[in-house]
Amino acid sequence: MFTKTKSDTPGFSPAQDAVRGASSKPASRVGASIICSDMEIKGSVRTEGALQIDGNIEGDITAGDVTVGSTGLITGEIKAETLRVKGKIRGSIRARKVELETGASVEGDIFHAALIIQPDASFEGQVKREENPLREAAPKPAVSTPA
Repeated sequence: MFTKTKSDTPGFSPAQDAVRGASSKPASRVGASIICSDMEIKGSVRTEGALQIDGNIEGDITAGDVTVGSTGLITGEIKAETLRVKGKIRGSIRARKVELETGASVEGDIFHAALIIQPDASFEGQVKREENPLREAAPKPAVSTPA
C-alpha cells in the first residue's frame, strides 16, 4: 500500500543537497540560498544558513554551510562552519570542516579544524590546522625601531 518504487525516489540535485544540509542543522533556522550557474555577484555575501554556489562570486563569503558546485567560481575569502568544494576557489578559506571533492581546485591558504582532500582535487597553498579557524587573528603588535 505504501511501498515506493524506483520511480518514486528522484535523485538529489546540488540545490536539494544544500536544502537538506540546512534543514539537518537544528541551529540553522534560515533556509538554503542558491546562486545559480548563470549568476555573477561582485561584492560580499553573508548568510547564517546554507549556501549553494554554482555561479561566479567576486568577494568575501560568510555562511553556515557552503557548497561550491562544479560550475562555481569564487574569488575572495570564505568563512564557514562547513565547506564542500567541487568547483574553483581563488582565495583563503577559514572553516571548521573543509572537504575538497574530486574535481575541486583551490588556490589559497586553508585554515581548518578538519580537512579532507579527495583524489583528483587540486590544491595550491598553505594549510594550517587551528582549534577555532573562524576566530579573527589578533593584530600583531607594532614593532618599534630604536632611535
